[in-house]
Amino acid sequence: MTPAPTPSEPGRPDDATSAAVDRRASSGSSDRLTVLIAGDTFPPDVNGAANFTERLAVGLAQRGHDVHLMVPAASRHHGTFLEQHGGVTLTVHRLYSTRWPLHDWLRFATPWRVQEHAEKIFDEIHPDVVHIQSHIVMGRGVAQVAERRGVRIVATNHFMPENLLEHTGLPKGLRAKATQMAWNDASKTFRKAAAITTPTQKAATFLEKSVAVTGVLAVSCGIEAGHYTALDTRPESNRIVFVGRVTAEKQIDVLLKAMTLLDPALGATLTIVGGGDLFKQLQTTSRDLGLADVVTFAGYLSDDELRRTLTESTVFAMPSIAELQSIASLEAMASGLPIVVADAMALPHLVDEGENGYLFRPGDSRDLADKLTTVLTAPDDEYLAMRRASLKVIEGHDIERTLSVFESLYRGQPVVPSTDAASDRAH
Repeated sequence: MTPAPTPSEPGRPDDATSAAVDRRASSGSSDRLTVLIAGDTFPPDVNGAANFTERLAVGLAQRGHDVHLMVPAASRHHGTFLEQHGGVTLTVHRLYSTRWPLHDWLRFATPWRVQEHAEKIFDEIHPDVVHIQSHIVMGRGVAQVAERRGVRIVATNHFMPENLLEHTGLPKGLRAKATQMAWNDASKTFRKAAAITTPTQKAATFLEKSVAVTGVLAVSCGIEAGHYTALDTRPESNRIVFVGRVTAEKQIDVLLKAMTLLDPALGATLTIVGGGDLFKQLQTTSRDLGLADVVTFAGYLSDDELRRTLTESTVFAMPSIAELQSIASLEAMASGLPIVVADAMALPHLVDEGENGYLFRPGDSRDLADKLTTVLTAPDDEYLAMRRASLKVIEGHDIERTLSVFESLYRGQPVVPSTDAASDRAH
């Protein structure tokens, strides 16, 4: 990576500059925007928030905007770099960070450095808008600087305290109190934002209740559906696939137990794509359950390998109870797969029961096995109809629509409500 050039006219914006920024943000013009995106995770991290942040930045850059990212350094190598992502060059300001000892990749920039660096970055690039992807460390500090300077703040929440608390070592008896404290802390940052989004209407409603705000918008993280391939025919084998973090909140153990309840005559196999802190433990669990010959732990795959795996699979399973959208489920549907997912958080909005898949009771391996069996034993015409239904659902999650919505939010323009809102009200 090559260090990015420093702008030649650093300095805090004067009143005239601030006024010009305000006019551009609210006028609805198509002027090029300078956007600062801040978050606590970004590639090479592999997770939904990091992947969305990258797609958002790449898409905005392709539309001609000047996009900067402020994220933790993935190693001791920190500074400002020109990085290639998705075929475009992004300016990435990577701050010195420390790895969380109870997590395999999570890193945090030290809070006292964030505002200091943010001040310098604001002086250099004069952002028209900042878009924070979390309130934990980076988002909090950047939002404080943006508020002082009168820069518009847009906030997106990908965060569930329960996901992070799994890696704190706190006794379970203290986690409910810690969760409430985390949401109370989050509200201080979200209240600074001119617009708040989260991937689905269910997640938006949940966030409004958790941080006592109103008007949270449901904006799909979006995917480039054209990058995925769906078969026109039924796969020859019964191949179940899971994609995601191999960690506690995903409840992969529920899926493994469900595999033991399937009729052996189905010849069903399971491929688990992804890595995480429970990878080795769940491999051991799989062997203990007698599943060594039918379960494959594929680890992290390249984009091409992942897409090929989805294309060649028969059904997608997601047992997680803490999904704010589940990009992996969207990718599976874009690959024409029926989905069987937990009836929890945002997952239900992806399922038209019996049309493109089924919901199962969270944590219930028997119910999961029954729903998987329903898909695997469906007559060919019904199975292929489920595949077509998944492809139809994914049309409402196009990344281009997501980008247009955020451009409008950056400029202070009204946006069309997400189709997810209507979908969620129907469930």
